[in-house]
This record gives sequence, structure tokens and C-alpha cells, in this order.
Amino acid sequence: MRSTRVLVVGAMVVIACGWQSVATAADESGIGVSPDVAFPGSTVTVSTTACEGDVAYAKGQAEYAGQIHLTETGHDGELAGDFTVPDDIKDGVYDITVKCLTGGRVETSYQVARRPDGAVHGGFGGATGLNGTEVVIGSALLAGASAIGLIAMRRRADSGSV
Repeated sequence: MRSTRVLVVGAMVVIACGWQSVATAADESGIGVSPDVAFPGSTVTVSTTACEGDVAYAKGQAEYAGQIHLTETGHDGELAGDFTVPDDIKDGVYDITVKCLTGGRVETSYQVARRPDGAVHGGFGGATGLNGTEVVIGSALLAGASAIGLIAMRRRADSGSV
């Protein structure tokens, strides 16, 4: 029984990984941008394997950010280059075009977003701390859970089962 469960779980993992790699391969345009979302002043790396042949250089253009010079990375057929996102750029999606010396051309885009100002509120507590009401509610919940646990343990002990 246990070996059947192990085989089923193993098969599910293999299938999930296989489908994910097929989906990733289908979405590839031959050009990659890292990070997915850039901030003003950050550095963005553009890489491509779309240039055919023994190419050691390609030229790119990032909309609003200027030229990108892509050179060999040491990986087979991969070229990469960096550019800095201007500080005065507005939020949005901008195009990147890479032209290979062999005549090929690939396009993609990069997204720019502003960094959040101040602390990010993620529910109770966080950057602003706890107020008295939250402390009282939390303490009551912990006390109630402890009491229920003690009652359940006492009932088991009284019935003779452990």
C-alpha cells in the first residue's frame, strides 16, 4: 500500500515537472529579461540565444532607456547585455528590440513600476505594531485554544484511552 502511494506521488511530480517545462518552452521568444519588473534606477539584463551562427555581438534598443550592447556570456550561443532604467521613467510596459549581425531580430518588453513609499501594510501588526485591542484578541484566542486542548486531553485520560 505504501509503495503504491509513493509511486503515484512520484508519477504526479514527474508529470507536473514535464508539463511545466513544455509550457515554458512554448512561451520562449528567444529573448529573456531579468528582473521581470524593474524599478527606476535599477539595472535590467537582456539575454538571447536567437542570433544564429557564431555571433559574438548584437545590438539592442530599449524603449526610453537607450542602447544595449549584447556580448557573449560563455554559454553556448548566448548573448547578454545590461541597461539602467532611467530615474524619470513612468510606470508602464516598454519595448526591447535586439538585432543580430546575421540579420535576425527579436522583440520583447519590460515592465517598470515605482517602488512603494513607506511600509507595506500586510494585515494586523507589521510596520505599525500592535494596538491594545489586537493584543487582547490574540491573548483570548490563545487562552481559548489552550483550554480546549486541556479539556480534550482530560476527557481522553478519564475514558482510559491515551
